[in-house]
Amino acid sequence: MAVSSPITPGQVSFLLGIIPVFVAWIYSEFLEYKKSSSPSKVHSDNNLVELGSETIKEDDRAILLEGGLTKSASAKFNSSSIKANLIRFLTMDDSFLLENRLTLRAMSEFGAILTYFYICDRTELLGDSTKNYNRDLFIFLYLLLVIVCFMTSLKKHHDKSAFSGKALLYLNRHQTEEWKGWMQVLFLMYHYFAAAEIYNAIRVFIAAYVWMTGFGNFSYYYIRKDFSLARFTQMMWRLNFFVAFCCIVLNNDYMLYYICPMHTLFTLMVYGALGIFNKYNEIRSVMAVKILACFLVVILIWEIPGVFDIFWSPSAFLLGYSDPDPSKQGLPRLHEWHFRSGLDRYIWIIGMIYAYYHPNVEKWMEKLEETETKRRLTIKTSIVTVTVFVGYLWYEYIYKLDKVTYNKFHPYTSWIPITVYISLRNFTQQLRSYSLTLFAWLGKITLETYISQFHIWLRSNKPNGQPKWLLSFIPDYPLLNFMLTTAIYILISLRLLN
Repeated sequence: MAVSSPITPGQVSFLLGIIPVFVAWIYSEFLEYKKSSSPSKVHSDNNLVELGSETIKEDDRAILLEGGLTKSASAKFNSSSIKANLIRFLTMDDSFLLENRLTLRAMSEFGAILTYFYICDRTELLGDSTKNYNRDLFIFLYLLLVIVCFMTSLKKHHDKSAFSGKALLYLNRHQTEEWKGWMQVLFLMYHYFAAAEIYNAIRVFIAAYVWMTGFGNFSYYYIRKDFSLARFTQMMWRLNFFVAFCCIVLNNDYMLYYICPMHTLFTLMVYGALGIFNKYNEIRSVMAVKILACFLVVILIWEIPGVFDIFWSPSAFLLGYSDPDPSKQGLPRLHEWHFRSGLDRYIWIIGMIYAYYHPNVEKWMEKLEETETKRRLTIKTSIVTVTVFVGYLWYEYIYKLDKVTYNKFHPYTSWIPITVYISLRNFTQQLRSYSLTLFAWLGKITLETYISQFHIWLRSNKPNGQPKWLLSFIPDYPLLNFMLTTAIYILISLRLLN
């Protein structure tokens, strides 16, 4: 099995770490099998309840019923140190392995998946093939999926608004998950088939993801007021745990997976904007100042020449990217970060603004739904007409531009198609209450499918390489190969989520 690049210290460390975990898991499964197959002692029903068991205190029972630990169990847990557990692991202590069997299984599965990533993308054990774009096939496959979604997963939801208590469902969770799902499918197909002609649309989709980062995080922090370190750490873990291991095992720069640092940055900025003086968030003037400050920070860093490099140069070790493509060897290390983050530098703030006014829009929609039919239809028809007209103008004068020119306008105009979509998707109660659950399901694994595509669906064959080839299991049968690799790819993405 030939390896396409030298072995790195990080890869050696990963290998040395995962092998004992895998061995420990196998042994724990053997112990569990041995335990379950051994004959159990038979006791009479009268001896099952002994006097000593009744010494459990009532408060301990309450904690157990709530899913927590008893005080005695909690004390035992807290007293066991990391060092003691490490020693028990290294000595293959039977009770420790049995207690942590499921954890060892999950760690082993994660290690096996990363090993599979390496085999697919960094060895010659599996082949590759070239990308080939056919507009007819591209549209056929996507429309086929849309038809299947409508036939099998169209579902009506009866959730109620957290603000008004009524079933308005404006920009509800089902809708945004569906939105992420259908965009992600097009985004992935764009990469797989090299559909360069929809480049501008992909830029809008990525902007929509960033918009959702601003919208979702603002909604959570503004409503829940949970600025705890635990919550923030959980978000950072979710965004970066998997990608960190991919960088180590595959020897890639963090910026190869640019979506992750972008969402990390904008999540951090939303957290900072709302977390600072958070007890004043209910005051409109304070919130206006915070949003204005966000705009000023972006203008200062991204619009004023030279400031970006000064501000981000200390983070070049993390956010720098060296493209192995000879034609891009002369680019600065921070070029990719400047380009990617700059394209969507404002849209996360727009997401925050939309989230802030979300309750007001819901109240207005509630009143609109209660007005007389003629007046309601007139208002809705006017909104749809204006929305379609604005969308048409954007399409004609912005979207149709070549990609280099379009990128110059994108940071200032990406909110237009996003707003058009939101308006058209929500202008009737029927549209708001239905969603395609298959797309919503796909929307829940966007992070996993985004990262995994680089290595087990596509191929780059070298560190930091762009995925210019397709992973090939069945040479000369592109559609069969597409079906097989896609099935494995989705299955692994789902396992990573779980």
